Amino acid sequence: MTEASAPSVPPGVDPNVPAPARLYDYYLGGTHNYPVDREAAEQIRKLIPELSDAAWANRGFHQRAARWIALQDVRQFIDIGSGLPTVGNTHEVVQRVDPAMRVVYVDHDPLVLAHSAPLLAGQRRTRAIQADLRKPDQLLSHPDLTGLIDFSQPTGLMMTWVMHFVADSDDPQGLVARYLAALAPGSYLALSHVTNEKTPPASVAAAEALYAKASEQLYFRPRADVQRFFDGLELISPCPNTAAEVVHTGDWGAEDPELADSDGSRWSWCGVARKS
Repeated sequence: MTEASAPSVPPGVDPNVPAPARLYDYYLGGTHNYPVDREAAEQIRKLIPELSDAAWANRGFHQRAARWIALQDVRQFIDIGSGLPTVGNTHEVVQRVDPAMRVVYVDHDPLVLAHSAPLLAGQRRTRAIQADLRKPDQLLSHPDLTGLIDFSQPTGLMMTWVMHFVADSDDPQGLVARYLAALAPGSYLALSHVTNEKTPPASVAAAEALYAKASEQLYFRPRADVQRFFDGLELISPCPNTAAEVVHTGDWGAEDPELADSDGSRWSWCGVARKS
């Protein structure tokens, strides 16, 4: 994409500072990003050539998990940290299961809302709101969310590749628990998170350095910490005849486990769990 075709700059967006949503969009081959995002991503790609593979492994998990949850008779979804619109958005995936599915997208980046508006124009069952996940009371009481989500009914809560932008000081596991507490029994959580386990230390350091200059910092966590997000929930087996546990993103719902076990997939842990 040339600079001439770069997206316009909505109020509240700094095009001179890399942003997680725009970086992720670039990893996936999207066009809703600025030169600063592309330059930063290409710098880190020199040390992490599997960067796009990691992003696509996460995206695939998100889509498979959303469809699986929809097939459990869940008819509404909250997608927190939804990112910029791309192919196979949550509402597109779940509304193939049932066109009456209701979806609310949530992101902190104003650019996400600006580019979501045309995509969702005329859709009565899908909305996008700007909110900070670190302020759950404000997010959960947002009128555009409460106007579409019935908290007395099961909900699919999608939190993929977002909690690693929350510092330990903000109690990431406590935040997820707060959202789950607001949801009805029979709700599901789908969550993924980057890890520094089994990954080259130099690559981890490069990623941390990149996001230290971005609008949000990146916090790698080990499998044990990712597992804690699912405390008190019933973890779902990632594939038939396998243990119910946290796995790498490519492995959850994989049709071919050997192909799913890629270098990019190993950058993230994920899981799906049910609230009793």
